Amino acid sequence: VTALYRWVVFKQTLYVQISPNRLTVRNPKQGVTISEVPEIAVAQTPKPKILGVGAEARAHSATPSVEISNPFAHPRSMVSDFTLGQLVLKAFLTRIKPKSLLAASPTVIMHLMGDPAGGFTQVEVRAFHEMALGAGASKVTVWQGPQLTDQELLSKTFPSSGRVLE
Repeated sequence: VTALYRWVVFKQTLYVQISPNRLTVRNPKQGVTISEVPEIAVAQTPKPKILGVGAEARAHSATPSVEISNPFAHPRSMVSDFTLGQLVLKAFLTRIKPKSLLAASPTVIMHLMGDPAGGFTQVEVRAFHEMALGAGASKVTVWQGPQLTDQELLSKTFPSSGRVLE
């Protein structure tokens, strides 16, 4: 009973809105939001090392041998680099998750922003689903449609004007 109680109490839902220009993560239960450009700074020598993500990545732009990358900016797809995208997402989720040893892995509702010609491909949807799982989510729902309210997120009821992507 105690383990179930902890799971129910500490289980979090995180809302991730993602576009090439902005990555926003919201904890609707706590009312906390972070929103930054989805960039990552990686030093290439002597071996690849992450120096920062989001606004922190930009601070390293003048450093030699550092590559600033946006893994969600590509002319044909929202995923240009799966591995870096997963690292960026993990860093953002880590920033907003409760700092507790008992905190369970969050449920993530991944909201793909925009409406590409022909819609998002099954490959993109699967990439974002797998990316969130690799970043620490226990369950992932990929959503396309209007922005979700905190009440919709907490009750997991989605408006009929959008759709869950599978």
